[in-house]
Amino acid sequence: MVDQVCRECHRLVTGQTCPVCGSSNLSADWSGLVIIVDPQRSKIAEMIGVTVADKYALKVR
Repeated sequence: MVDQVCRECHRLVTGQTCPVCGSSNLSADWSGLVIIVDPQRSKIAEMIGVTVADKYALKVR
């Protein structure tokens, strides 16, 4: 079960470090979920600065 989000790139992660950016700065306090399937063609991915297809939180506290 995914219970933490990377505070740097907002990716939902399992484990202690983010596999995308390598950060260990994680938070369990987040809201909103967006799933990016094709980041090259997605306007939402462009708006939030995502280049890797995955699940991302919209707000991380």
